[in-house]
Amino acid sequence: MEIDDVTEIVINKAMDIHKKLGPGLLESVYEAVLFKLVEKEGLKVERQRAVDFEYEGIAFNEGFRVDLLVENKVVIELKSVEKLAPVHSKQLLTYLRLLDLEVGLLINFGGETLKEGLRRIVNNHAPSASPRLRVNQCSFPVPGG
Repeated sequence: MEIDDVTEIVINKAMDIHKKLGPGLLESVYEAVLFKLVEKEGLKVERQRAVDFEYEGIAFNEGFRVDLLVENKVVIELKSVEKLAPVHSKQLLTYLRLLDLEVGLLINFGGETLKEGLRRIVNNHAPSASPRLRVNQCSFPVPGG
């Protein structure tokens, strides 16, 4: 399955969740529901996956956890805050770099509408998504790349 197909499914399910449950629940609730709905679509989903990484010869076992990893291709970082901060996008970009993945979705269920809280973060990815999938897309330059 292509990255854009994965992100389309996740975005559609997230929109359904936000419409039906609304804002104000804990992040863990949205995570559990999105996990189940995406899994029901037949996609491989890992929840709270621990990620090991190495820095300057030092191994960090379970250095961080990603909320959801879909099809071993797309990192989903969930928030339930009134408004996203710039650090949230940077956090997801760092996760993508450390995992050597190209695309992640930052989804904030805390806003009045999901559209204002949805970001597609890319790490050295040539987007092929149709314009309808490019919601509030963010790209950051990668040092040395």
